[in-house]
Amino acid sequence: MKISKILVTLSLILIISLAYSQENEGTNKTEFTRKHFISSSLFILYNAVPDQTNPPDFFQLNFGCWLTEKDVVTIEAITWKYHEPLGIPYGPSFEDPDEAYPGYIREFGIGFGYQRFLWKDLYVSQHAIPLMRIYMDEDDNKIQNGFQLFCTSRVGYHVKLFGDNWFVEPSMAATFWPIKTNVPKAFEELDDKWNSYFLFEPGLHFGYKF
Repeated sequence: MKISKILVTLSLILIISLAYSQENEGTNKTEFTRKHFISSSLFILYNAVPDQTNPPDFFQLNFGCWLTEKDVVTIEAITWKYHEPLGIPYGPSFEDPDEAYPGYIREFGIGFGYQRFLWKDLYVSQHAIPLMRIYMDEDDNKIQNGFQLFCTSRVGYHVKLFGDNWFVEPSMAATFWPIKTNVPKAFEELDDKWNSYFLFEPGLHFGYKF
């Protein structure tokens, strides 16, 4: 699932970057007649890929506001599920069935993000989402609940589309999860083999300003 996600995301980043590179000459100034926006991740399209063994059931909705021409805050609602430790790096163990949980984890959360434009439309951002975790076994039976704090540090570029209302933001991120609680032993044994962070995760968000 992870490698398919990355391939889809990288393909979309490449296509959109090529299509709009001529038009986007870059300024981070979003007119304050359009101070607010809603956005999501194009990874939601992966839910529609047929014949998946472990579909991610990923959904995300953000509401944001420009405080200044360089400072943006967001509220982010997200849910997803996954079947293997998040800290497995790129390499031979990435997507290895032997690393899969004896079940999966479903998470729900609402968090916050802060985005700072550094130069023209180049930005960095920091996000923190407290997540309720539901641990499920291989027969879709609930094992127990837990908690995780999921954080993302991101660098990206804001690309305006169709004037200044629509936008996309290709990016690269480092994710990390400093807190997790009440992990079943079988899940924890697999988690403990890997880091509590993941580097170089591509992203592609899209949104509408109003």
